[in-house]
Amino acid sequence: MISSSVQQAIFNKRMLICIFTGFSSGLPLFVLYQLVPGWLRSEGVSLTEIGLFSLIGIPYVWKFLWSPLLDRYSLPVLGRRRSWMLCTQVLLLLSIATFGILNPVVDIWTVAYLATAVAFFSASQDIVLDAYRRELLPENELGLGNSIHVQAYRLSGLVPGSLAFILADHISWQAVFMVVAAFMMTGIFLTLAVKEISSDELAPKTLHQAVTLPFKDLINREGVKSAALILIFLFLYKLGDSMATALQTPFFIDLGFSKTEIGVVAKTASLIAMTVGLAIGGLVMIKLSINKALWLFGFVQIISILGFAALAEIGHNTYALAVAMGFEYLGVGLGTAAFTAFIARATNPAFAATQFALFTALTALPRTFANATTGVIVEQVGWTNFYFLCTGLAIPGMLMLFIVAPWNSSKKSEAIS
Repeated sequence: MISSSVQQAIFNKRMLICIFTGFSSGLPLFVLYQLVPGWLRSEGVSLTEIGLFSLIGIPYVWKFLWSPLLDRYSLPVLGRRRSWMLCTQVLLLLSIATFGILNPVVDIWTVAYLATAVAFFSASQDIVLDAYRRELLPENELGLGNSIHVQAYRLSGLVPGSLAFILADHISWQAVFMVVAAFMMTGIFLTLAVKEISSDELAPKTLHQAVTLPFKDLINREGVKSAALILIFLFLYKLGDSMATALQTPFFIDLGFSKTEIGVVAKTASLIAMTVGLAIGGLVMIKLSINKALWLFGFVQIISILGFAALAEIGHNTYALAVAMGFEYLGVGLGTAAFTAFIARATNPAFAATQFALFTALTALPRTFANATTGVIVEQVGWTNFYFLCTGLAIPGMLMLFIVAPWNSSKKSEAIS
């Protein structure tokens, strides 16, 4: 039996909103890191060029530079958070649809410019969605709310990573991108349906305050040394699995899987894994501390990377693909859920936009700069050794847990910190 307190924590409007924020946040990212690479590879673009496309993610790294602007100013309608949410979501819908009219072989630079614009709009949407979610959730719901947000974030990947490839075997790429872009209406409906939470009285009074106060607050709360260790941990914890999933779709194509196989197997395995992950992640985040969740899910995350190494050795086998994809969605999804909850706990709701943007920007660093070399590495060492390398790169982040998130700390002490 599920206790009434657990039922109240799970079944409320705030958790429903977290589903929609996760889906809207994840969709454009998976367009850039799954659909676009698969599209380019199927059109004959080289792995080296596709790997360099990871550099289009630079806006995710530098988004903290313009997050104070979104904290300080608002558009004329809908309020400080919702106005920017609607603006970025409309721009994402239009720009994702535009991919379909381009020829990636002839217009590769135009594709790169458009992808950079999508990354900028997506990173800006993340700034306001993260801030809105941090203001929405009370402290005791941070773990569960962020777990649900991340699972919905992963769920959105089925649209560009599964549905799109199934459709691509039957309709034109132009139509595929228009269908995928239409799913951004989910975020637009959310923005129009929810209420504004932040008050204009709480907004920074000047741009100078919007820039300086979030950093002063972090240092005053944590101290210089602890703050620096947290920032290093944020960079390292997701390094291995970020690199491992950077060329996921080209990897499947190189193994000989058709676009339909990728789509169907990914859909089935991922849906099962995410259903299990949502149940496990939600209950664990309620019953255990965020620190313990980081440890448990971190180990699962590392094992899931090794699943790709095994698939590289097995080759074209749909059952092996299903297991690898299912474990990847389960392991990486759970690890990201705990990680996002840790980030939310480290932020001050008064400075949520800028602090959340800074922290999540650090997690995007490996996905952007390290991933730019993945194509070169694979072509030099092969897929199996590449995934062993990714496994090794995941270990330093786990070792950092001894310092920033020790296993034996209580939930009460974590909340106080």
